[in-house]
Amino acid sequence: MDRNKKLKNMSFEKLYGCLVEKAQRKGRTRTEVDMVTVWLTGYTSQQIDEMMSDGTTYGAFIDHAPAWNPLFMQIKGRICNVRVEEIEDPFMRKVRCLDKLIDDLAKGKPIEKTIPEA
Repeated sequence: MDRNKKLKNMSFEKLYGCLVEKAQRKGRTRTEVDMVTVWLTGYTSQQIDEMMSDGTTYGAFIDHAPAWNPLFMQIKGRICNVRVEEIEDPFMRKVRCLDKLIDDLAKGKPIEKTIPEA
């Protein structure tokens, strides 16, 4: 099974939970993770909560996001030793952009500096 397919079939609840835990280990909150996710994907916090409990896959979460913020293309930097801006696969780029934003949040960056501005 290719990497994208395996990731797409994983539980949103499990993966999002890992992102939240990553931030919380560094003193950040679930609310802050939700704020970044809402900005990036266009989901509401309520929709995120619903997907956490309804069996949504990570692929469905990424592929069916209501409104990807067009500024996500400005997200740059390394995550898992890969430059986000060099990722060509649209699905993986979106996955890594969310991961990068949460990573920056966990490193102590204020939300205002984590999210790109127009």
